[in-house]
Amino acid sequence: MQFKDLFQKKRKYATVPSVDRTAPNRVMDGAIDVPEERPKREIPEGLMNKCPKCGTIQYNKELDKNLKVCTACDYHYKLNAVERIQMTMDEGRFVEYDGEMASEDPLEFPDYIAKYNKAVEATGMQDAVITGEGTIGGYPVVVAVMSFDFMGGSLGSVVGEKVTNAIEQAIRTKRPMIIFSTSGGARMQESILSLMQMAKTSAALAKLNEQGGLYISVITDPTFGGVSASFAMLGDYIIAEPGAAFGFTGGRVIEQTMKIKLPPGFQTAEFNLKHGQVDLVSHRKEMRSTLTRLLSMHAVKEEIVNG
Repeated sequence: MQFKDLFQKKRKYATVPSVDRTAPNRVMDGAIDVPEERPKREIPEGLMNKCPKCGTIQYNKELDKNLKVCTACDYHYKLNAVERIQMTMDEGRFVEYDGEMASEDPLEFPDYIAKYNKAVEATGMQDAVITGEGTIGGYPVVVAVMSFDFMGGSLGSVVGEKVTNAIEQAIRTKRPMIIFSTSGGARMQESILSLMQMAKTSAALAKLNEQGGLYISVITDPTFGGVSASFAMLGDYIIAEPGAAFGFTGGRVIEQTMKIKLPPGFQTAEFNLKHGQVDLVSHRKEMRSTLTRLLSMHAVKEEIVNG
């Protein structure tokens, strides 16, 4: 499946007035007559990006070349599911599962469909996860990649069903399962049906474990709520990107509820690594090689036949 055109939109432009600074100002009745403006020129929006951590301004093309990692402070920008797949999977070897599966508003929650359709239009996705199969470093895998820009990566019925189907496919094909998680938690518009996805995905992973299958969980920023309380923390290997925040609930809620002051860096990948919650913090530039190394320890390399 080709993803490169999925998120392409019509380019927007910002109008910037161009003033002729060489023309002299004229004083008329005590007021300055500003020189006439030259014809307005248009500069494409999104040409540059300001790092939310250090404030460094970078060209988007250079940022993309660096895998959306700030060249000044190493801040890892959020990726959508399509970008993650393009960076991780071997080129041309990804086949999507359940691509047309979409929510039908099971509880008829007010304004849910309007918000859902808005997310579909904005992202080009049908829900907050893309699942499928392909290869990483030549090793066959089944993957599920979540996207925070679709309703905060919330765990709804469709997300749970797609992840469960992918796990079951990994069991049938005896392929390792890799899930890239990012989520704000359960999808409130689906209430108890959303919460049940925690049990469903966890049960599927338990079955994978019973069959001797490998599950690698990759935690990205941010991962909270029902996702962190289910499949994100059940991996045989749990890897996190640098600076990724994850936990069950946010630090502010914890401080307000428990009336305590949390330590610096609480819930970051590095903090959780120090306290035994993850096995490894892997830089985005090293993620493919890290996954390939782990797969080489457990999987049989797929025979790739040309023609």
